Amino acid sequence: MKKTLCIVVCLAMLLGTVAVLAACGKSTYEVALVTDVGQLMDKGFNQGTWEGVEAFSKANGKTYKYYQPANGSDATDNDRIAAMRQAINNGAKIIVAPGFLQSTAMETVAKENPDVKFVFVDGWALGLDNVTAIVYKEQESGYLAGYAAVMEGYTKLGFTGGGGGTNPAVCRFGYGFLQGAEAAAVEKNVDVAVTYSFKYGETFSASSELQTQIAGWYANGTEVVFACGGSMFNSVKSAASEYTDAKIIGVDVDQSGESEKVITSAVKGLSASVQKVLGQFYANKRDAELANKAQNLGASDDATGLPTETWRLKNFTVDQYNALFAKVKAGTIVPDAEYPEDVSAKTWTKLTVTLDK
Repeated sequence: MKKTLCIVVCLAMLLGTVAVLAACGKSTYEVALVTDVGQLMDKGFNQGTWEGVEAFSKANGKTYKYYQPANGSDATDNDRIAAMRQAINNGAKIIVAPGFLQSTAMETVAKENPDVKFVFVDGWALGLDNVTAIVYKEQESGYLAGYAAVMEGYTKLGFTGGGGGTNPAVCRFGYGFLQGAEAAAVEKNVDVAVTYSFKYGETFSASSELQTQIAGWYANGTEVVFACGGSMFNSVKSAASEYTDAKIIGVDVDQSGESEKVITSAVKGLSASVQKVLGQFYANKRDAELANKAQNLGASDDATGLPTETWRLKNFTVDQYNALFAKVKAGTIVPDAEYPEDVSAKTWTKLTVTLDK
């Protein structure tokens, strides 16, 4: 009887141990990325942010995972909230979320989980101590790209942007692009025409309509198009493939590997800046440097610019670019971040800006 009882007790203890081990064996992920609209490897903003999360986590022995809200480009705030909650259920201590559309979801989930930290990439301070924001001076990268294009010899430019004209980051990119093109045009004493549009960029997605529009631009003489908006790049690439001399300027990350048509890209230091902020969190600098704050990063932080390793410009040299970049970095040249509602109505000296609505 005692032997049987002992066996039963031991078996119960063993099963309890197994249950505890099973519970402890659940996979957890400490650092999480919740994507913006589009896919993870979008050759743009999601991808650049993910590369920062991945690089930091690997270098510092942190577990990490990405979460894509349901419904893709049509994701709602509830979809984003669900993705963030799932990340927390899986053990996330820090959630990195790129894109201004994340604001409502982040505010909701951050209030629910004050011990979880949030990094709002391309966002703003939300009045919460567990949220910090990274903001970029996109006007600087746009300026450098516009200047480079005109100095290379192009005088018929195009800009197609995501967000339907309401995304501040894209608007800063576009306005900077015009300012850089204007500066180079004045320097060279040439007239430059720019076709400017947000018509098919509401969701940042590729579309047949956008491809048709951009193909029409190239057919009418546009030489290079600044594709500013995630997966929209694919439509511009397809349109450019129809014309031998058509060129593209990429955005956010170096997109030269996506097409030989890409002459340069107006980049943000997405990976580097995400790694910087994650490092600040783990160095216990949250209260001093991060809590309810936004870091506005630009050339002085090496967070904006053009990639020189994949340079495809022939007339405007890397040395010339470096000299220009140094002026932006030092604050000698300061592109205006306050974009007008109608860029075509602004008085330009050597530009003609035409809206393609």
